[in-house]
Amino acid sequence: MLTEILNYNFQSFIQKPKNGNAPQAFSEEIAEKVLRFHRQLPGYEPTRLISLKRLARTWGIEDIFVKDESTRFDLKAFKVLGGSYAVAQLICQKLGIRLAETDFPYLTSDEARQRIGRITLTTATDGNHGRGIAWAAQQLRQDAVIYMPKGTVPSRVETIRAHGAKVEVTDLNYDDAVRLANGMAEKNGWHMIQDTAWQGYEEIPLWIMQGYMTMGKETVDQMAAQKAAPTHVFVQAGVGSMSGAVVGYLVNRYRERPPAFIIMEPNNAACIFASAIAGDGRPHAVTGDLTTIMAGLACGEPNPMGWEILRNFTTGYVCCDNYVAANGIRILANPMGEDLPVEAGESGSVGIGLIDLLLNHRAFEKVKQALGIGPDSKLLFFNTEGATDPINYREILWYGKYPALHLPEP
Repeated sequence: MLTEILNYNFQSFIQKPKNGNAPQAFSEEIAEKVLRFHRQLPGYEPTRLISLKRLARTWGIEDIFVKDESTRFDLKAFKVLGGSYAVAQLICQKLGIRLAETDFPYLTSDEARQRIGRITLTTATDGNHGRGIAWAAQQLRQDAVIYMPKGTVPSRVETIRAHGAKVEVTDLNYDDAVRLANGMAEKNGWHMIQDTAWQGYEEIPLWIMQGYMTMGKETVDQMAAQKAAPTHVFVQAGVGSMSGAVVGYLVNRYRERPPAFIIMEPNNAACIFASAIAGDGRPHAVTGDLTTIMAGLACGEPNPMGWEILRNFTTGYVCCDNYVAANGIRILANPMGEDLPVEAGESGSVGIGLIDLLLNHRAFEKVKQALGIGPDSKLLFFNTEGATDPINYREILWYGKYPALHLPEP
């Protein structure tokens, strides 16, 4: 079912998942190995899983869970999970050892540094992934060169430079910045650490995706401790690496009774949505400036490995406008009753903004029904970043920037 609600700059595509075999690269066994590595990193602790029970009751459903990544390693985003794991795997590969045979302190040691010499890591990023790579390079005493797309806000540039990385803000969109970084890596003998794949470049993107499983595993373990399991999982997508990893892991973990997965994107960068509605099973790119306040999702070319998982297991695809993310920021920052506040950046808030539309406004009733959301639903969201653009965050909260577009009466 393809629904266009044009007055509100909203589209959805609902389907019966194709399903198939659970992806073995995202099994519980591998997730445990990844988590074992992350536990060795300085400052590691599980991020909190917040139950917004009062909000859920107000909106007529059983529960809303938000995995809050705004405090991850004090870096305000989940991305470091993938970058750190991939860089550690690369270092081990150069040392000729397996990651399971060593530990993080050895990888940062003088002996390891002498064996492999000084290497340079490079990537393209809107901010969070690049900061994760810069942090990993700093921890491992290596170099990093980070390329960023046009329109990048200064706060995201400075947080990366604070970890000792060189940063170049380009006049390119995200996908072209990826090509620039890869060209520079080939020219200079650097190591490209990118969370999207292409022919001949699959190993490192897979490691990055596997690194994201720590977020998923923590979440499921935390829900199990509360004797809960999600009926619906809302995951935002850029290239589809994080969403593919989360869906791939949860399909393995909830093999007997998987939840419904809903993928969310900004209107101007909805490459996963475009791939879904094309109907031929292949990934499809979108072009242009990819302009959106959801900078972490401003990607025009899907990761083929992520798309393969999403294609098989997703129930709903949604693309929406800036006001949806802005509403999510305001809702999460202003909790009801005893619910806890959540600091959510633009890419982390879109899910809560979306469910507000689906549950509270008549124009979206058919989408809600098609997704099977009702009184017994337990919804899971991932706040993938905090206020990484503090100026925009403040303007959204204080001054009502990006207001709702003439929404109907609830």
